[in-house]
Amino acid sequence: MKLAEALKERADLNRKINELRMRLQNNALVQDGEKPAEDPKALLTELDAAIERLQLLMAAINKTNCAVEIDGRTVTDLIAEKDALTLQASAYRNLIDTASARVDRYSRTEIKITSTVDVKKLQKKADDLSKRIRLLDNQLQECNWTTDLQGLE
Repeated sequence: MKLAEALKERADLNRKINELRMRLQNNALVQDGEKPAEDPKALLTELDAAIERLQLLMAAINKTNCAVEIDGRTVTDLIAEKDALTLQASAYRNLIDTASARVDRYSRTEIKITSTVDVKKLQKKADDLSKRIRLLDNQLQECNWTTDLQGLE
């Protein structure tokens, strides 16, 4: 199994687990004398199996990400860098949106609002961060489709 397939299965399992949790909630209580639409015991069995499979997949994905290197750096390192860059780019974009918001004045007596930051320079920095994120993502995606998953028993 390729790493990308494991990541897709992990996402599917997370969705399935959330769905099972909702179905369990919907069938946890019934009016006296009524039967639930679905058997909670069967749903719990299905939930436990999905969580067990998810645990195995997560461990194998983590082992693989720690073992595989791209240009001398582990996949885990690249994922951490991508997450940090994404957080940084988001903060820059929020600041740009706030600093470039137009504040209309209806008379000269109203307070004038001006930006405290260089929006143009921040926009360039945000664009550079976005480019770095795209390049990292491309590397990670290529790795995901060419790397065999390790540690799945």
